[in-house]
Amino acid sequence: MDHDKVRAFLGQVITDMGATGSAGAVVIGHRLGLYGALAEGPATAQAFAERTGYDQRYLTEWLRNQAAGGYVTYEPATTQFSLTEEQAYCLADPNGPNVSAAFVAGVGYLRAEPQLTEAFRTGAGVGWHEHHEDVFVGCDAFYRPGYVADLIPTWIPALDGVEQKLTEGGRVADIGCGLGSTSVLMAQAFPSSRVVGSDYHRESVELARKKAAEAGVTGRVEFEVATAQDFSGSGYDLVTTFDALHDMGDPVAAARRVRSALADDGTWLVVEPAASDALEENLHPVGRLYYAGSLFLCVPNSLSQAGGYALGAQAGETAIREIAAAAGFTRFRRAATSALNVAYEIRP
Repeated sequence: MDHDKVRAFLGQVITDMGATGSAGAVVIGHRLGLYGALAEGPATAQAFAERTGYDQRYLTEWLRNQAAGGYVTYEPATTQFSLTEEQAYCLADPNGPNVSAAFVAGVGYLRAEPQLTEAFRTGAGVGWHEHHEDVFVGCDAFYRPGYVADLIPTWIPALDGVEQKLTEGGRVADIGCGLGSTSVLMAQAFPSSRVVGSDYHRESVELARKKAAEAGVTGRVEFEVATAQDFSGSGYDLVTTFDALHDMGDPVAAARRVRSALADDGTWLVVEPAASDALEENLHPVGRLYYAGSLFLCVPNSLSQAGGYALGAQAGETAIREIAAAAGFTRFRRAATSALNVAYEIRP
């Protein structure tokens, strides 16, 4: 046994244990608005307590933890804590990566550890609706920055003729829409088009309707509680599925429903997490992030439904292509790639 390798591995364990506890600290910072408060300017722990109105002793330990992890900056000469411009953008700006909100999803799905442990014994599924509400809100916060960055500027323009159709006034079905961020973005960008978002999770649909009302697009987007196999409507110019196909128990049945709902010259935009078909090429930090989410959320949800596919969040392009072909689609291409996602253009 190589003791240097043992020490190196234990170093990784220490890093991971620290990250696990610190994830909870990030969520506390998000819920209490601590990052926004610190973005106002440098402060000692005492001054920060005066600024926020929270307990100084708790804040002191929180600030020290965040500084040790590189989420907060500490200046020994002044004993002040602060956020750099980059830290503030990522942690405190709701229009930025909003990573403090995204941590809510991780802490949320860890609440299901007892159910998942039992599922290992039984093989049973754990449905999306069975998770804590933090999962729904946190997942929306995790994915939304990527959708803001790429959906309208990159993914839709990469599709053959779709942007023009939507500009002139098209019909869009957004399947598995969750809290409706993608539906709202499309309604905002293409005011002449009409968007119908659907999700089987009633609570998410209710939140989506609130988001649409807050964005002032209620007349251009509507939401329904429906599965990917029974969403309403037909003759759609565009059907979209964002980071959801791999969560479905029977993605082929969903794909067949999409095909029947499309206009003759319609397009199905499928956005999935970026992944290689080869496992060894997914063994990196992003792959680790997605495999963890897949273990707690995606695979259990698909196993809770009829179908038995359980693709997982790192299914790879070949699996998505095979599903499209099984549903009768004849055209499939990788239209665009971003840091975390791949956008596929699929047509009849």
